Amino acid sequence: MEVTAKSRYVRIAPSKARDLAREIAGKDVAEALRVTSLSRRKAALLIGKTLKSAVANAENNHNLSADALVVRAAVVDQGPTQRRYWPRSRGMASPIQKRTSHITIVLAERD
Repeated sequence: MEVTAKSRYVRIAPSKARDLAREIAGKDVAEALRVTSLSRRKAALLIGKTLKSAVANAENNHNLSADALVVRAAVVDQGPTQRRYWPRSRGMASPIQKRTSHITIVLAERD
């Protein structure tokens, strides 16, 4: 049985979060939580939060034990981009792109 959790419109660029998502994919839940809790990056905080939500979904909704779960997939997709402008000299403006992400974590029982 697969259990999912999604965090949408998270205010981080997907390129900054994808490498950590690739790192935890395929690991046990305990090991993935350890990786996210020991990292000092913003992506680790956001992915760890989504991972804890997926574990809670598995325990409460499907009566699965957290010890028997593996991270089957951790995906960070691009969300909408907020476009802003930064004032420059002589009345000009430079664009700023504030990127967002959709984080999806899929857990499955260990084979």
